Amino acid sequence: MRSVRDESGKRYLLLKESGDASRVRDPETGEEQYVENDRLESADGESPLATAARAVPEAVRALTTGVHDERALGLLVDIHARGPLDVRTLLAAYDLCESDLHGLLAEFRAAGLLAETTVAGERGYETTETTSEALAALGVDGPAES
Repeated sequence: MRSVRDESGKRYLLLKESGDASRVRDPETGEEQYVENDRLESADGESPLATAARAVPEAVRALTTGVHDERALGLLVDIHARGPLDVRTLLAAYDLCESDLHGLLAEFRAAGLLAETTVAGERGYETTETTSEALAALGVDGPAES
């Protein structure tokens, strides 16, 4: 199996190659179809497994690749549930040392899962729309209404 794309740039998984047309699967919908070979080209640089991962919504892919263990996931879920939190509150609330907490916060920011904000005049963090979409897709409720 390999990744291919059509003239519009849409990526597919190549399932079977024939003389005139090839059978491909759209990783986002699972739909299989035949496409003329002259409309397809190799999607160099993308693994077929990465193409297959497109079946998972983009926000969920960002979450699953940006969170490496249950403790990190719990931190993200709690920040999401409690709303924007300042750094002092975060340090007091969890069993994380300061460097571990700041390391996780930095990883989440780099992954686009958290954004820096100001809470009560201090530096804080809030989840991004990507995180909200991903957690909603996984059945996690959003921030509690006040």
